[in-house]
Amino acid sequence: MTLSTGPATQRVRLPMGMATSIGSLPHVDPGEAVDFVLTQQSRLPAAPSLPGRSRREGMIAQAAHGVAGITVTDDGSLVIDDAALDPEAPLWDPGFSSDAFVGLRAFVTAVSERRGPIKVSTTGPVTLGVALHTAGVEAAVAFEVAGSAVRQRAEAMVDYVQARVPQAQLVVFIDEPVLGSAMVPGFPLAPLAAIDLASSALAAVEPAAVSGLHCCATDADWRLIMQAGPQILSLPTDGGIERAAAALSSFLEAGGWVAWGAVPTDRPIGTTVERMWRQLNMLWADLVSDGGCDPVQLRTQAMITPACGLARHGVTQAEQVLWFTNRLAERLHDQAITARFTGGA
Repeated sequence: MTLSTGPATQRVRLPMGMATSIGSLPHVDPGEAVDFVLTQQSRLPAAPSLPGRSRREGMIAQAAHGVAGITVTDDGSLVIDDAALDPEAPLWDPGFSSDAFVGLRAFVTAVSERRGPIKVSTTGPVTLGVALHTAGVEAAVAFEVAGSAVRQRAEAMVDYVQARVPQAQLVVFIDEPVLGSAMVPGFPLAPLAAIDLASSALAAVEPAAVSGLHCCATDADWRLIMQAGPQILSLPTDGGIERAAAALSSFLEAGGWVAWGAVPTDRPIGTTVERMWRQLNMLWADLVSDGGCDPVQLRTQAMITPACGLARHGVTQAEQVLWFTNRLAERLHDQAITARFTGGA
């Protein structure tokens, strides 16, 4: 087991009050998608994936690309040769020149002179493993193959981006939407084994990059998830983190950050940020009173994101979601500055 012994392996050095996105966008033109990201969220732009342009840019299709024994078809589905699956096999296409990574390539080209932070992401091993198991692969093999493939991809991604944007600070999120179900009876992997698998993927990007773990579950065991050891925990604000307030307090004390998914992506969001801002502050108040979280750390070790990716939105809807995200981040920044100078909020 490589389970982390602490919630954060090293302190994050990022500007306060930033906004970023989770990754997927509805665009079909990579140039337009990258322009959209750089215009909307210039402080921490995120490399887009574009499943609307090609199904090969979907989460599972990207993660499975290059894995021995798996062929990704044009519609993003997987054709699996069980006999050829081998956890020890290297990715047969370890680079990022295929149709699965057009969005990433366009982004890296556009930010080649950038000196500020940038964010990229890759599908996590638990999520890939569940997909392989659902497709008929025996569970032990599915998760071994997934763990190896994701670690290789994560290491290759760090090398690829840093070779082309060496002066930028790199943030890498491991995207694990399925991890929130690890405690549900019948899950094909034991909870601690699932956390260990996610932890190994995070370790693959450190210390060369800041590591983040994104899980958009609304009823996850956040105490358990934090044991994977991310430097940034990315979660929806309605995900139930208040039930793990004491664990979050320890996470923040150790230098961890939270990417607050404060803008819903599964329902209408209204016309102003007031309700979302009020809900976020109420959540922070609960975390202070119930778990002893430091109110300054909650604001200074934080960024704002949408709850999930935006591939299922229209472009206009995606623009609205990021507008709300940015407005909330501006308020977070102002509160963080105030909290830092006054010692509380």
